[in-house]
Amino acid sequence: MGRGERREEEEEGVVMSTDFFWSYTDEPHASRRREILSKYPQIKELFGPDHWAFHKITVAVLLQLGTAALLQNAGWTKILLISYFFGSFLNHNLFLAIHELSHNLAFSTPVLNRWLGIFANLPIGVPMSVTFQKYHLEHHRFQGVDGVDMDVPSLIEGRVVTNIFTKTIWVFLQLFFYALRPVFLKPKPPGWWEFINFTIQIALDVAMVHYFGWKSFAYLILSTFVGGGMHPMAGHFISEHYVFKPDQETYSYYGPLNYLTWHVGFHNEHHDFPRIPGSKLHKVKEIAPEYYESLASYRSWSQVIYMYIMDRSVGPFSRMKRKIQKTE
Repeated sequence: MGRGERREEEEEGVVMSTDFFWSYTDEPHASRRREILSKYPQIKELFGPDHWAFHKITVAVLLQLGTAALLQNAGWTKILLISYFFGSFLNHNLFLAIHELSHNLAFSTPVLNRWLGIFANLPIGVPMSVTFQKYHLEHHRFQGVDGVDMDVPSLIEGRVVTNIFTKTIWVFLQLFFYALRPVFLKPKPPGWWEFINFTIQIALDVAMVHYFGWKSFAYLILSTFVGGGMHPMAGHFISEHYVFKPDQETYSYYGPLNYLTWHVGFHNEHHDFPRIPGSKLHKVKEIAPEYYESLASYRSWSQVIYMYIMDRSVGPFSRMKRKIQKTE
C-alpha cells in the first residue's frame, strides 16, 4: 500500500497528506473471519439476534420522549445543558441501536428490524434509519472502495480540513458530514420504506411541537446535534477507521462507553463478524485473543478526538481507500 503525495506547511513545517492511504489488497476482515472460523468454529454459536434489543430500545425511546415533554417550559440554558449531559447519550445510543438493527440483530425477520429502526429513530428527530442501512451495508461489503464506501470523507473535506481550526469545526459538524456525504456523492432513489420512515418521523415531530411546544422538539434536535459532534460518544466516528498507525485500517475501543453504545467499540470484531450482536462481541476477543491483542486499540474516545484535532499530520485524508471491488 502507499500514501499519496505529501506537502509541507511552510509556517509550521508540518507534514500533511494531500491524498488518502491507498491499499492494493482486499480489506482485512473477510480473510480474518475465515481464518478465525476455521480455528474456532464455536464462534458461529454467537450469531443471531439480541433478544433484549427491543426492550433496551423501548426504554431509551420512552425516556427521551418523556424528558422532552418535561422540558416544554424549561429555560434554554437548562435545555442545552440537559441535551449535552443527558439527551445526547440517549440519542447517540439510539443511533447505534439503528446501526445494530441495520444488521438485523434484534429479530430474525428483517422487516421487524426495519420497523424497530423506525421506532428507534423517533427521538432523533430526523428520518435516517432506512437510508442509513442502505449505505452502511455497503461500507461493510466494500470497505474503503473508492466511490462506494460513503463512510470515507470526500476530497473536498480532505482539501479544506487541513489545520487545527478547521478540524475543530469539522468535529463539531461531523454528524452532518456523515449524514449528507452520501446524498451529494452517491444519492440513491428513495423507496417505499424511506417514505414510511419520513412520514412517521415527521408526524412525531409535528405532534411533539403541537402538544408540548418548540422547546421539547428543540431538545430532541439538540440532543442529536451535540451528541454527534464534540462529544465523547462521537469519538467512535473517528476511532473506527481513521489511520493513526500505518497498515491498520480498523481500530477497536475497549473502554466503558461500550455499555452505552451497543459495544460498537469492538469494531474489528464487528467487521469480522457483523452477524454477532454487540452484546456478544467481547466473546470473540475472548475466544480468539491472538487475532486482536496485537492490534492497536483505544481506551478513550475523548482522547481520540483530541489526537485527531491536535495531530497536524492527521485529517480527513487519514483513511484507507482501495479500487478493488470486494464482495463477500
